[in-house]
Parts: sequence; structure tokens; C-alpha cells
Amino acid sequence: MESIPAEYQDLFDRESIAHVSTIMPDGTPQVTPVWVDIDDEGYILINTVRSRQKARNISENPKIGLSITDPDDPYQYLSIRGAVEEMTTEGAVDHIDQLAQRYMDVEEYPYHDDEESDRVIVRIRPDRVIAGQ
Repeated sequence: MESIPAEYQDLFDRESIAHVSTIMPDGTPQVTPVWVDIDDEGYILINTVRSRQKARNISENPKIGLSITDPDDPYQYLSIRGAVEEMTTEGAVDHIDQLAQRYMDVEEYPYHDDEESDRVIVRIRPDRVIAGQ
């Protein structure tokens, strides 16, 4: 597992958008913009719903790629390749609420509806990290 360089850690405290690439059943890439987070162990976290295409793709093939750009300087970025080690519902609703505080400046994610029981945290092991400027 590779570490995120210290000078790029702030990307996970700001409104940085990650573009996540998963692999479709036919082998083609599928890319989605998502909110992004990091845990204390250096795993990258995204939050989604099991019925979404990226979650279905991950269930079939855990290989994943992410590109995260600095919201203030899009030429400063992280490119991460790795594998999904876990998709869990545990803490997923609280996690999306925390992300909504950062990205939307609201206390609670406004689109919970019927998604709550299907919401998952996707925990990604970064195997290759490239920092660009």
C-alpha cells in the first residue's frame, strides 16, 4: 500500500472531487465524479449506494482508479490505482452526512430517502499513487 504524500493530504479536507473509474462487465471503463475521504490508515473512502453502477462494477472487479484534483489548482492532482478491500453499510449513513457537511455545508445529506439501507462506504487500498503539479 502506498501513502498519500503529506503535501496532498489537504485535498481530503476540502471540496475536492474525485473521478472514480471502475470496470464494466464488458471490460470498458466507467467514470463517475464523487466526494472523497481518507481514513486514519490511509485508505481512500467513497460513499455510494449498492444499486449504482460503480458499486455493481466493484462487486464484480475490485480494481479501481481515482483522479483527485485540487479545487483551486486543477493542475495539482493525485492519481491513484488500487483495489477495493471492503464495501460496508456500517457507518455509511453517518459518513455521507459528514461528507455533506464538507461539500454542501449542511448538517445532513438531503437525499437520504430510501437509500439509507443500501448506502455503503467503499474502502480503497491505494497501491500506486502519483502526485502531479
